Amino acid sequence: MKDEILYRIQKSFPLLKRPFEQIAKELNISEDEVIQILQKEKENKIIRQTSAIFDTKKLGYTSSLVAFEIAAEDIDEAVVILNSHPGISHNYERNHNYNIWFTLAIAPNSKSTLEDTIAILAKLTKAKDYIILPTLKLFKISVKLDTTNQAEKKEKVARTDFKGMELNDYHYNIIKEAQNDIEITQEPFKEIIEKLNISYDEFFSVLNEFQETGVMRRFASILNHRQAGFGANAMVAWDIEEGVKGEEIGKIAASFSAVSHCYLRPKYPTWNYNLFTMIHGKTKEDTQEVIENIAKEIEYKSNMPLYSSREFKKVRIKYFCDEFKNWENKYIK
Repeated sequence: MKDEILYRIQKSFPLLKRPFEQIAKELNISEDEVIQILQKEKENKIIRQTSAIFDTKKLGYTSSLVAFEIAAEDIDEAVVILNSHPGISHNYERNHNYNIWFTLAIAPNSKSTLEDTIAILAKLTKAKDYIILPTLKLFKISVKLDTTNQAEKKEKVARTDFKGMELNDYHYNIIKEAQNDIEITQEPFKEIIEKLNISYDEFFSVLNEFQETGVMRRFASILNHRQAGFGANAMVAWDIEEGVKGEEIGKIAASFSAVSHCYLRPKYPTWNYNLFTMIHGKTKEDTQEVIENIAKEIEYKSNMPLYSSREFKKVRIKYFCDEFKNWENKYIK
């Protein structure tokens, strides 16, 4: 039952006054049982966070995947510098000359461009080389670890062509609260409602509008992969055709349930791969099997599985907070 509950809250979290009561009804158990199970999984650090998952770009931030080549003796110091940036949410060491891979987001009111910030970080970390890999085409972004071992191998990919919406201070206040981890209690949204001084209906109505316009991808729980038993984390890069053919290939790769992220990104003289698929498996053999199954269905010239050897940072970005300004005041003159 625990595994079913964990899978359920990853897909979508009920936006109701008493969400765990709804989950209990679906699974034919009591609300108290659901809460107790989830509280235990939270204590065991299986559940990392339950909150709104926003689209960085729809909030006005610019972002990109970045790969640095850093000498082995400089990695520890470089990681401290990189992890200090509030816009770096994920930071890994991977098995390639470009050995440090991170995602970076820059706030809308930043006094530095994304490219300039990356150049500053490269200088601070003594990077020997780097490549900037922004999203050219998004096919999928949805982390759902199959804790039940019953999920289909393929799935229908959610739409990604949302137009967004014009945000104002009212929306920003809700975003600031909805991005925070909720408590596992009967009424987990109660504190937010009281702080914002709005009704449950109003709060859920705004969140639903965020989701309908793509500002919020979904409200869901994110698990700690390794603690949940998914120890093989591979970012697989593929060299495929560009243009219409590349988009068709990307859609096929994204349809695999084990693929949580799928993007087209630019190529470089030093990096000839443009399709990126993020795959999570319980073992390296599981992950390799997914890679082989994708390879059977798509046209590609070559691929490169980049396994993470060390995880340095994995957090949710805190949007519209002072940390971005504070970091720039320290490092950008």
